[in-house]
Amino acid sequence: MAHLELSDDVLLTIVPIIAYWLFSGLYEILGRFDRYRLHPKVEEDEKNIVSRGTVLKGMIRQQAIQIAVVVLTQRFINNNYKGREAEPQPSALAVTRQFLVAMLVEDAWQYLGHRFLHSYSLLYKHIHSTHHSVVAPYAYAALYKNPAEFFILDAVAGSLAFVVSGMTPRTGIYFFTFATVKAVDVHSGLWLPWNPLRFLFGNNCAYHDVHHQLKGHKHNFSQPFFVAWDRIFGTHMDFSVVERRGGGFEVRLPKSN
Repeated sequence: MAHLELSDDVLLTIVPIIAYWLFSGLYEILGRFDRYRLHPKVEEDEKNIVSRGTVLKGMIRQQAIQIAVVVLTQRFINNNYKGREAEPQPSALAVTRQFLVAMLVEDAWQYLGHRFLHSYSLLYKHIHSTHHSVVAPYAYAALYKNPAEFFILDAVAGSLAFVVSGMTPRTGIYFFTFATVKAVDVHSGLWLPWNPLRFLFGNNCAYHDVHHQLKGHKHNFSQPFFVAWDRIFGTHMDFSVVERRGGGFEVRLPKSN
């Protein structure tokens, strides 16, 4: 019986999208329990300006753009680096180095672009405000953005990370799937006590929740991996996560800021 064999280029296109919805679904299930939530369900309904249906339609549009960008990037690389697919997968040490380079490149681009969108009221109003219409974040709204922002901030960042790091399509499958899961986690609004990403990265859902609060709009721009750029440029805001009366958790900001 013949079996379907997909190339690494195809898998690089579809696996991160599959991971997006699988992990979003998992977080949606966990989000039914208020004991893990940074915002109770009633607060999510009251604060968020757009409906979940609108976000869902926006995400389908975003991922169509994502597919197009990945395909075009792959075509560019394949046209300029002949025989790349025939290259052997590099060693684990080389892959680790490529991961770190890609993470640093993506974080740098995301920080600069994100802060730029907050620096000019016209750009914020007509582009970035789409993302901030989800005041109480949830998992599958992670990449809900104006298409222009999605292209400039996310698609370009991913393409640069891929090219600069020199990773193969096989490594790209692993990296962009991980980056996708990280983005979903950062926007999940769930303070899970056993979540390894919460302990491995300072840039977690509570850190990013600060940015989605009105008082924190000019702080905590870094995403999706590290918090270094905020600390370097003085935009880091401290916070604490405390248990909420009635169940769950909440992010508290310092009164002095």
